[in-house]
Amino acid sequence: MDNPSTNILYDGKPDPHPAPIPLRAGPLTMIYENGDLRYLKWGRHEIVRRLYVAIRDRNWNTAVNVLSDVQIESMGDQFRISYRCTNRLADIDLVWQGMLVGTADGTITCTMRGEALSTFQRNRIGFCLLHPSTIAGAKGRITHVNGSTEEHSFPLHIAQQLIVDGIIKPVAPFAEMRAVAHEVVPGVWAEVAFAGEIFEMEDQRNWTDASYKTYGTPLRLPFPVTVVAGTRIEQQVTIRIDDQGTRNTAQQLADVSAPITVAVGQNRSTLPQIGLGVASHGEPLREEEYARLRALNLAHLRVDLHLAEEGHGERLEQATREAQRLEIPLELALHLTDNADRELALLAGNLDIIKPAVARWLIFTNHAKTTTAPWVQLARKHLGAYAPAAPIGAGTNVYFTELNSRRPPVEALDVVAYSINPQVHAFDNSSLVETLAAQATTATSARQFCGDLPLVVSPITLQPRFNPNATGPEPAPPPGELPPQVDPRQLSLFGAGWTLGSIKYLAETGEVASLTYYETSGWRGVMERAQGSPLPEKFPSIPGAVFPLYHVLADVGEFAGGTVIACQSSAPLQVAALLLEKANRRRLLLANFTSQPQQVMLEGMAGTAVIRTLDEQNVLAAMQNPEAFRILKQEQTVALPATVTLRPYGLFRCDLDSYPS
Repeated sequence: MDNPSTNILYDGKPDPHPAPIPLRAGPLTMIYENGDLRYLKWGRHEIVRRLYVAIRDRNWNTAVNVLSDVQIESMGDQFRISYRCTNRLADIDLVWQGMLVGTADGTITCTMRGEALSTFQRNRIGFCLLHPSTIAGAKGRITHVNGSTEEHSFPLHIAQQLIVDGIIKPVAPFAEMRAVAHEVVPGVWAEVAFAGEIFEMEDQRNWTDASYKTYGTPLRLPFPVTVVAGTRIEQQVTIRIDDQGTRNTAQQLADVSAPITVAVGQNRSTLPQIGLGVASHGEPLREEEYARLRALNLAHLRVDLHLAEEGHGERLEQATREAQRLEIPLELALHLTDNADRELALLAGNLDIIKPAVARWLIFTNHAKTTTAPWVQLARKHLGAYAPAAPIGAGTNVYFTELNSRRPPVEALDVVAYSINPQVHAFDNSSLVETLAAQATTATSARQFCGDLPLVVSPITLQPRFNPNATGPEPAPPPGELPPQVDPRQLSLFGAGWTLGSIKYLAETGEVASLTYYETSGWRGVMERAQGSPLPEKFPSIPGAVFPLYHVLADVGEFAGGTVIACQSSAPLQVAALLLEKANRRRLLLANFTSQPQQVMLEGMAGTAVIRTLDEQNVLAAMQNPEAFRILKQEQTVALPATVTLRPYGLFRCDLDSYPS
């Protein structure tokens, strides 16, 4: 096949992204993007991360917003935007008119008016508003639908959303709301009012979204809900700043155009062990693939064994062969049923024959989304004698929210595990970048209820591996469409940058012992198979090539067993920075998450540095011949401090000879 286009190499999509449109409403700035308002700011203070409309079906799948007849009027410190939106997914057919109006006094009014053209079932329909997680700890003021008002701070650690009778409870007391406000700075409040539904809030950091999400309809009401053809839907959201008459225009419109800087901090932590998952396609690895995987200095290989299913013994044999060739142990994720006693006994017999090296056991069950103590004790009974030094862990095979809602039995465990993916609620590049900081919050929040047990985040994937909340059977993808577990950003520079950001945020917490990313090969892995993509039109990879994220893992893998030193980007949603140290070597890795070049000042660093880039100019060579790329002497030497330029979605490696300790 032909080489992928530059846009595909950027972020897996053939077409360039439309440029976001900046807007102002008096003292508020924001951007408009495909019907949404994003990053509403009062000066430097972000007050709303996003306002959008979501149509969710009975399985919580999202019907895509398709806009037409978009009219935009932007007049200095005010604006008016209108558009028509169509949502179609299976039996869903909904059309609505959107109107976004911003006035010079800082009031923003957003309205949707629609009609169902078909009869369908939905779990959610209408406006969703995201407050940024940066307001954690801020004072909040809630006006309830009964007219009462109460004050409560936004939670610092991820709120435990309790599950009662199968229903997740919202963050107390952010329920039954018609308005919510928070204090931006002393004396200045950002207020949001809602109409047309009853709204409540959940802490979306439970799913690694970096936000507190306000939505309607309340989850206490039964769902799915049948929407009859002809039903009319109307909702409104109003946002305004209450500065109690101070009108500090200089502060409100503060200059936010300062250049991006990266500064070295003081905190140090051990770089977590990093492994990969066994490829889900089931084919054996080739000699060239073994050699490339060894270059990553992996710590383990994860294999999932569903012990009630036929073929799990053969899967264990293949995983054991691969791990032995890579000279690493297995992370064995065991999925049990009602016949767990028999399943574990049979597994123990197979272990004596196959003889895998075991890094750890992770115990899960089809009975619940989190594992309780009896299942762990049963596993310990059958498996403890085979590999006495291997820790036995559990937690959840799905999202952190399950671990947080149903706390793990720490007294029965050696390690606690949960998985991460960034696409539970939103799917665009900006939203995926936002999740990175929230990954760190899951680890620091887990530490609040996991004692001193090691935390294992496994696996970390771009897409959900399955839908744990489906209320009906999941349909097969239509012919010619990618499976829901596959994201074309896996093969892109953006995917590489996202991987770097994930390692950075989880490692810098100092709380995580082990990370498992992706798979070894295939379109969910770190490299493509020799035969190429099964759907090259949708996943246009190069047969036999590595993906750019391979080089991120290789750059980090060269520091396995080393230290992570905290460093701070002044614009973390545009550029991420990861600083590694081992023996006398130090390496700074940067990633540009945007479609625009970014200039970055490296502060507090001295001496000289050897730099190299991975971007549109050399990424094809790096993918097709990674061995040559990694040994090729194409680096440059620069004197520090320095300002460097990252090309669109580019990565930057800087090997330092010194910096302040």
